[in-house]
Amino acid sequence: MKNGELIYRDRIRGAWLGRVSGCLLGKPLEVLSFEEGRSGLRRYLEDAGAWPLRDYAPPLEGTAVERRAKNCCAGFIERAEPDDDINYTILALMLLEQHGASLTTEDVARSWLTLLPGGTTWTAERAAYRILLDRMDDEFVNGAPPGFDLSDCSDNEFSDWIGARIRADVYGWVCPGRPETAAELACRDAAISHRDDGLHGAVFIAALGAAVPATENIDEALSVALKHIPAASRATETVRFAMTLGDEEAAVDAIHARFADLSPVHTLNNLAVVVWAARNFSDDFSAAIGNTVMAGWDTDSNGATVGGLVGLSGADIPSNWTSPWQGRVGVDLAGVAELPLDELVERTLAVANAFQASSNS
Repeated sequence: MKNGELIYRDRIRGAWLGRVSGCLLGKPLEVLSFEEGRSGLRRYLEDAGAWPLRDYAPPLEGTAVERRAKNCCAGFIERAEPDDDINYTILALMLLEQHGASLTTEDVARSWLTLLPGGTTWTAERAAYRILLDRMDDEFVNGAPPGFDLSDCSDNEFSDWIGARIRADVYGWVCPGRPETAAELACRDAAISHRDDGLHGAVFIAALGAAVPATENIDEALSVALKHIPAASRATETVRFAMTLGDEEAAVDAIHARFADLSPVHTLNNLAVVVWAARNFSDDFSAAIGNTVMAGWDTDSNGATVGGLVGLSGADIPSNWTSPWQGRVGVDLAGVAELPLDELVERTLAVANAFQASSNS
């Protein structure tokens, strides 16, 4: 086995460990973030003795955290419980295994209908899913019927929200040093449900994931990824704004002030948090995902994305994040209830190797 492959296996393993751990950290706290805002999230963590957040939070008795997600809290974790952020990463991996670089938006649509439970979808994905169901028949399952324009699916009120971004990570992981390929794959996936900045956010994260292993530092990777979204887009403006912010809490105040009018699951505000945290805490995994989740909004999605990026960079991931879930990744896809981490690593590496081989041929 080539030394480069050994090294990249460690990078892929770090990406999976980081993404799953970041998601699991943010998952029980999401309800507080949505219902009580950043101040309510802080109150909870201070009452729990968990501020600043550097480990999984405990479940305080009688709280929504205990009622809804106790098995994602310190002392009660046995595995990484199923979450849409991880479902979509695994589904993207399955799509790449089947279709490789020829993946199309139609392939994504068919995979949703056959593998993705409708009850696990939200906002833009659910709106797109409804359209697919309304038009689904045998003819579509075996090939899109004449006159069915899949772009109809992205014509929804949530098309610039966060959903496409949470589906994009693995497209970058399998394309180290080839951000243009990662961006194109993420675009095809995103197009089933998102447009404009919703799509740009996904493309940026995929390109960033491809750039991280091939650049000297996170600022260089961010600059590379920016080349793959429109310079005049609000997504580009958001990234450039977040890159000006330092590591102090006042930076989070500035992000919240700038995006105060957006939904807590909009692409732009959450993208700002991701860029800020990934840039300022790239050498400290615990600070990276802890500060990301403490910043509020979509805590599990942002924790997952930052965790994956920092893990992919080769940063050390302390065992307190990974030991509790024992390499067990819960899944909500048809026929798949749980997958071992080691299998996900090997499958992802196999796709990356196949992509590399095809680019060299």
